[in-house]
Amino acid sequence: MLQSFDERNRNLIVNVNGKLVHRDEAGVSPFDSVVQGGDAVWEGLRLYNGRIFRLEEHLARLRSSALALAFAEIPGNDEIIAEIRRTLAANRMRDGVHIRLTLTRGVKCTSGMDPRLNRSGPTLIVLAEHKAPVYDRTGIRLITSSLRRFAPDMLDPKIHHANLLQSILAKIEANAAGADDALMLDPRGFIAETNATNFFVVEGGVVMTGHAVACPEGITRAAVLELCENNGIPHCVGDLSLAEAYRADEAFCTGTMGELAAVTEIDGRTIGSGRPGPATARISGLFRTLTERTGTRIRPRR
Repeated sequence: MLQSFDERNRNLIVNVNGKLVHRDEAGVSPFDSVVQGGDAVWEGLRLYNGRIFRLEEHLARLRSSALALAFAEIPGNDEIIAEIRRTLAANRMRDGVHIRLTLTRGVKCTSGMDPRLNRSGPTLIVLAEHKAPVYDRTGIRLITSSLRRFAPDMLDPKIHHANLLQSILAKIEANAAGADDALMLDPRGFIAETNATNFFVVEGGVVMTGHAVACPEGITRAAVLELCENNGIPHCVGDLSLAEAYRADEAFCTGTMGELAAVTEIDGRTIGSGRPGPATARISGLFRTLTERTGTRIRPRR
């Protein structure tokens, strides 16, 4: 799976600390914490017909992550939403848009790791792109990465931080194996997530996903569990082993970048029929309806 360039993004306007500039002119200081040590938090948002899906939940996770990293200053929701609104208006965007929201600790007075060197407040970056869901709707192939996700006592995954080296290394393994993405296990050997998404299986009509112990508490993951609860779909959260994934009737991944994507192969094993299954199709339809009917309106209707 390789994303392709969308010509509509050639002249994007990017927002860096309230300054709207062409993508080729945008810059972050070499003294910024995100450059110095990946010291930043982020969220991926998706815009549907003028509404951002689960915006309040995303901003709550952003703030929670920044608090956990002891950021001295965190912009309020109204300030962040105003900058998102300005960015979308500058790009005349309304639908089919992915927004990468990054909040860094800010610029340091000199290079170094110590947060006490930060004297100028945080840096807020709003990057909005025309981007359809990135996964093949007919199904994706996974391999299992040799890297393990950290346990909470190593690096708590509830901190949605911008240091993504674990995920990048796992993605390199997937690329080398000719797969779309990589499953990642927790330190005990149970499935945590993929390098980019939460992971579900369906067995005997029951939708199952792993505990959010060694993976982020995904916003789309939570939406899927709510849809199951509200529509009488049997579901549970528990430890999932690779053997359970291999023998599952269906499997799928969830995330803002790709929404819901069927998994049809894991480590060379065909999952179910090798095609998206009925439970995946039903939940995908319910999710599509949810995104059409809910969300925070960010631009007035034309």
